[in-house]
Amino acid sequence: MRIAVISDTHMPKRANKLPEKLVEGVRGTGLIIHAGDWSTIEVYEELQTIAPVIGVRGNIDPPELPFGEKLMIVKKGYRIGIVHGHVGKKKTTPDRAYEAFQDQKLDLIVFGHSHIPYKQYHGETLLFNPGSPTDKRFQSEFSYGIVTLGGTLDAEHIYYKRKD
Repeated sequence: MRIAVISDTHMPKRANKLPEKLVEGVRGTGLIIHAGDWSTIEVYEELQTIAPVIGVRGNIDPPELPFGEKLMIVKKGYRIGIVHGHVGKKKTTPDRAYEAFQDQKLDLIVFGHSHIPYKQYHGETLLFNPGSPTDKRFQSEFSYGIVTLGGTLDAEHIYYKRKD
């Protein structure tokens, strides 16, 4: 199973529409995970035309968006936690994401908030931040992620230079 992983779209402030590179790249995935900072429900609605979408609320999302602050799902036998990563103080975003699920044994934690692509194991749990497809901040490229679940769990970042 291929899962698209997105975070920090910040639309319409950072883009008027989803980048074509992103849309092309997530077609054919079985699920889209969004790790927060959607900004509007229209992002969810547009992604939903491509594949089923689940996600969490980020720190800039209005409370009327129909998402919780964290979520745990099981796909193909893998336990996946999803959180934006902004709750907590004096810790790195990966540490906050990991601590959000400290009472659960997970295979993968998807998070966002920093806009910095991240892929690293903490113990037996892979922490994965896809970066941002619309707001690269201090990164050289925009990015999103693809997670593949099969005999193994694989995660990769997909990078591109222009969001138009």
